[in-house]
Amino acid sequence: MKLARIGVIAAAMVAMATMAWAQKPDFSGTWTLDPATAPAGGGRGGGGGGLGNGPATVKQTADTLTIERTMGDDKVTLAYKLDGSPSRNLMTGRGGQPVDSLSTATWDGPKLTIVTKQEMDGQLTESTQVWTIQGSTLTVESTSARGTQKRVYKK
Repeated sequence: MKLARIGVIAAAMVAMATMAWAQKPDFSGTWTLDPATAPAGGGRGGGGGGLGNGPATVKQTADTLTIERTMGDDKVTLAYKLDGSPSRNLMTGRGGQPVDSLSTATWDGPKLTIVTKQEMDGQLTESTQVWTIQGSTLTVESTSARGTQKRVYKK
């Protein structure tokens, strides 16, 4: 009897730990780039959009992640579906030209990965962002043909 009770308690603990690990974090908030992680020369870096050099406001619902930020005098809003289906956004490319992009956001436990494809100057480019959060610190690792950059943002 005592052994059965211990087994039930152990199974409940494993189930709770699994559920806690699988929970998706909420990235909502206003985020400011930690200057120590800003790209040299203030460049855009890899990533196909996202938070940029901040500040940026992120709003998250059960099915959408929306990023609002300012680029120069323009307000930019990007929206990503969180169910793995494609999201289309209009971004600014070289020389201020509008660029149509197609992104897919997927969860890997507490990490959000956003893969963005765009055609610029007749060439298809792809970039990947991996978002992780710990407390009031958001880390976005962006990888593109130009390399990988890690940016850290604070709430």
